[in-house]
Amino acid sequence: MSNEQAISLTEVYKGWDIYQNHLLQATQPLTAEQLKLRAAPHLRSIGELITHIVACRAAWYHFVMGEGDLEAKQIADWDQEGQGPFTTAELTHGLEVTWETLWSCLGRWTATPSDLEHIYTWEHEGKTHTYTRQYIIWHVIEHDMHHGGELGFVLGMHHLAAPDL
Repeated sequence: MSNEQAISLTEVYKGWDIYQNHLLQATQPLTAEQLKLRAAPHLRSIGELITHIVACRAAWYHFVMGEGDLEAKQIADWDQEGQGPFTTAELTHGLEVTWETLWSCLGRWTATPSDLEHIYTWEHEGKTHTYTRQYIIWHVIEHDMHHGGELGFVLGMHHLAAPDL
């Protein structure tokens, strides 16, 4: 398309940065004991929920889109068996590192079909998967919102601060 407007995706996804700050505000004051709290015995703990949010971001942006550095790769593995539990400081750092990676990408990419429809191919467990950049961005946003909402619910049921998650 010859008359594409180069609007940065940070403009398109404005508001996600505010949600990131809410996640940080919810995470930073947590004690080691509070990270262990759950809504029910079979559900993820507060610490596991934050770990899952962070690892998902890192996995999609690093493994599928090839973004981020070695630290992003290591964070992507946090959700694997035998990893964790992580401290509040580590979880906060994970939120910050993954945010820097994805927000930097959104700053480079534009709301043009050539950027949004870019295709990524990912080989995983013997299968080939293809995704558009737009799909991945949306999936990570909805994943943040879904599990952030779950985090807010668990915090609230234990009478802990849950800033607008």
